[in-house]
Amino acid sequence: MDQPPIENVPPGEPAAATGRANDAPLPSAGAGAGDAHHFKRDKPLIHRTREHRRRRLRRHGRRAYVRSVYFLPSLCTLGNAICGFAAIYISTLDPNSHDDLTNFFYQHRYMAAAYMIFVAMLFDGLDGRLARFTRHTTDFGGQLDSMADMVSFGVAPAMIALQLFKDTHPDVPNMVSRLIWAIGALYMSCAAMRLARFNVSNEHGEQHHRSFLGLPSPGAGGAVVALILMQQDLAEEARVLQVKWLASTAGIMSDALVIALPLVVLVTGILMVSNIRYPHMVNRYLKGRKSIATVVMMVIGILLVIVAHRYILGLGCLAYAMWGPGWWLWSRAKARGGRSAATAAK
Repeated sequence: MDQPPIENVPPGEPAAATGRANDAPLPSAGAGAGDAHHFKRDKPLIHRTREHRRRRLRRHGRRAYVRSVYFLPSLCTLGNAICGFAAIYISTLDPNSHDDLTNFFYQHRYMAAAYMIFVAMLFDGLDGRLARFTRHTTDFGGQLDSMADMVSFGVAPAMIALQLFKDTHPDVPNMVSRLIWAIGALYMSCAAMRLARFNVSNEHGEQHHRSFLGLPSPGAGGAVVALILMQQDLAEEARVLQVKWLASTAGIMSDALVIALPLVVLVTGILMVSNIRYPHMVNRYLKGRKSIATVVMMVIGILLVIVAHRYILGLGCLAYAMWGPGWWLWSRAKARGGRSAATAAK
């Protein structure tokens, strides 16, 4: 079918002057190439304005920004894994190094390794927040996060605890040394099973993260390295204190924490694969409107962390790890008391 004739439009004259509608059919492919620019479909006038072009460029720039934000959760997850790897490396440093920075880290290797685990905890909490903020929670991110947690909270705490016990008590019998190694291996295995169970049952969304089944791996790793942090601080105080009885007391407490370290590793490993519920502290207690008393308690907690952060972090992490067994025992006792009262009423 022949196409309707198209007239050349003088510059500045609107397209409607030709009498051709905006949705007129395109000419056939056999038309001359020199007149090809006359055969393009006319766009609405609003699409030709400078304001429309400015908005389009702004929209494209916003999309590029959002695509760049999607990269941040994975970057934080990798930062988590790197901190765990750095903690393992620092705890096994060689004292005969010609690097001043390496020698500094060797002198404070266990304290520096413990701090690296806490930095990994910050990265672990930040990557999930960024993923949910950008609405880009994916299965890939979840699997990568679990692999990073395995390094930082499954392998690193057990390795640091083994190194500390070995350096503090190098002359223990071989049977005890092998038992300590087996406890570390059990902790690592429990962390792997806990993370695998979490991957299978995980659901995206804040509403599904109000509690955890079993002790979370960051909580277990935090409890182990928090005990190490307190032990290192007490050992340092025992070396520098001028008062003899205070230095002796600090040394005794430091040795007691080293002896208790394998027990803490064993208990936290078992709690990771238990069926005890643990609350999500941020989603449950730090979100929404709070009373003035709650805000005051938070301010007091922050000030205590500033004053004595090593002991507050240590006691806080240990209290969270023991929260589950304590709550479970209290619930069982309450239920047993309720059944006894009902039986007595009959």
